Amino acid sequence: MIYTKTGDGGTTSLVGGTRVDKCDIRVEAYGTVDELNSHLGVIGELIHESQEKYYQQVKEIQNDLFVIQTLLATEDADLYQKLPQLKEDAPEKLEQWIDQMQELLPKNNAFVIAGGTLAGAQCHVARCVCRRAERRIVELTKQCDVAVHLKKYINRLSDYLFVLSRLMVVLESKEENFWHA
Repeated sequence: MIYTKTGDGGTTSLVGGTRVDKCDIRVEAYGTVDELNSHLGVIGELIHESQEKYYQQVKEIQNDLFVIQTLLATEDADLYQKLPQLKEDAPEKLEQWIDQMQELLPKNNAFVIAGGTLAGAQCHVARCVCRRAERRIVELTKQCDVAVHLKKYINRLSDYLFVLSRLMVVLESKEENFWHA
């Protein structure tokens, strides 16, 4: 059954069963990562047929985000250690992908405005949600420990999404939108 009715009073269960308010910062953090993951699903479907390499990267990132969601939803330290973990070199993997994509892009010294293509615009939406997820995770770190490489991954992911947005526009031979003051 999809509905349990246990959340009707405004609480939800963390991994391990602890009940917390749905507005708890931990729920905000993993919920925002979940939202980000959904936006990446849209990006994946938009590029699947034309950009298989980047589609595969997006799918790998989605798996990483599911691991992150689960870790953020777990406060029990013993249970946390038994869960799948984000690889410590995961941020460096994103850096490598960013570097490879940037080699295909023209130099840019202006602010980029979302648009150009649907996939490019959706990457910007995901980038903004990623930044919000990062803010929620930083706030969570005021209450509990969050692995440094997990925070770094989310920070680097927003950079990845920015570069991917530019690349999607360029690969479709469209014009990038730049801010003109």
